[in-house]
Amino acid sequence: MALFEPGRLHLQHTALQPTDLSYEINLYYEVLDDAGRGRYVQFKVEGHINEKTFQDEFQLGKDDWYNFASAADHIARKNGLPTTNVLAVSLHHHYDAVFEDIRSKIGAHSGDCVSPDHLGSR
Repeated sequence: MALFEPGRLHLQHTALQPTDLSYEINLYYEVLDDAGRGRYVQFKVEGHINEKTFQDEFQLGKDDWYNFASAADHIARKNGLPTTNVLAVSLHHHYDAVFEDIRSKIGAHSGDCVSPDHLGSR
């Protein structure tokens, strides 16, 4: 199950088999402005995977916010989501909704220039 509302994506799966896992993950986000940094997106990921509770945060700038799904997936994997579970495949239209919401709030447009200063520094 997935539910999108502006500022939040809720993902939930209940184990149906003994070998399956349960998870409930919330991805919260908001676009913020900073005088020195400019516009960026603050993300908070929290929930539980097989009864293990977690919470983490990350920020992505105007040039790399579109990579939010990868960053959130990395946090989920770090907290117990197996690599055999792929969140984005069946929930692609929900990620598209998050993408479009952030894109409109951050003021990004197709063809915008991207600063190469931070690329490859991860």
